[in-house]
Amino acid sequence: MKLIPAIKAVPTHIISGFLGAGKTTLLKYLLTQKPEHEVWAVLMNEFGQIGVDQHMLTQTEGYEVKELLGGCLCCSSQLPMQIALSRLISETQPDRLFIEPTGLGHPAQLLEQLTEPHWQQNIAMQALITVVDGSRLHDEAWSKQNLYTDQLKAAQIMIISHVDRMKSVDDQALYNLKNEYQAYQQTWLMSTQGEITLEQINLPYSGIKRKIQPLLHLQKKIAVGQSLPEIKQLPYHYVETAQGYSIAGWKLPKRWLFDFYPLLDLLCEQQNWLRIKGIFYTNQGWKTFNFNPSQFNYQSTEENIDNRIEIIVQDQRDWQLFEEQLFKCQLKSD
Repeated sequence: MKLIPAIKAVPTHIISGFLGAGKTTLLKYLLTQKPEHEVWAVLMNEFGQIGVDQHMLTQTEGYEVKELLGGCLCCSSQLPMQIALSRLISETQPDRLFIEPTGLGHPAQLLEQLTEPHWQQNIAMQALITVVDGSRLHDEAWSKQNLYTDQLKAAQIMIISHVDRMKSVDDQALYNLKNEYQAYQQTWLMSTQGEITLEQINLPYSGIKRKIQPLLHLQKKIAVGQSLPEIKQLPYHYVETAQGYSIAGWKLPKRWLFDFYPLLDLLCEQQNWLRIKGIFYTNQGWKTFNFNPSQFNYQSTEENIDNRIEIIVQDQRDWQLFEEQLFKCQLKSD
């Protein structure tokens, strides 16, 4: 009788980061740490049709590198990514896997795909890594982009690269960044040329629990004992929990218009919070709100795909009143 070996879930690391942050440099350094008896695999994603990154990694015995070209594996059709990844795992049978999405990708979407139940017997997801170019932290035009902040929020491990090029303004920006993301309890590492050890990043993935619900005023109309309907489109309310913090958020249709000054007053009147971040379509144009306890910032911004707000707190609270006050700031909904 032939024995079929048990399927072993492969420790898998996602290395994300904005364009030019140093993802491939980090990956090259990590690959030098492969034990001789192990096989490692790498799946790289480039947005264009001509692969370059794969050729920057020296092909040596003991690891396999594959590229997925043309589009972003984070947010394009999942099928090409699933085929490429399944083939890489089945053909290589690696002891460890690294995935490097394009710098234009949203790693949270990729993470969501790879933590689905059908992947769990093949993949043991590790803490998601985001690489940040420390020498550009002072550049607000770069650091305020939605894609950049999405990559930061998804990370459990933040690696600050190019620390040898950082100036005093970058050091201050890094201090501010750590304060801004303190609710997510991330691990921060510093690197000059990708010199990070495997032990530093070999941490299990710890997901943020998100509970998507109907708007709170709609929930009041649902009978006791009746299950909440499945939410598939805006508007909706959600609550995330991470490391003892609660993050309450609302996503609202793009067409909803808000009165700027009542909205600003409402946000400024909130008590006992750690962070307030929002993007709203107002009668003064699209506005971003980025509040921490020591500084209230708001400014004009480009058109967004929806209205949204998140408030981070350390305690439990009833968000019904806030939602009612928020909707009173609306000028129209259709």
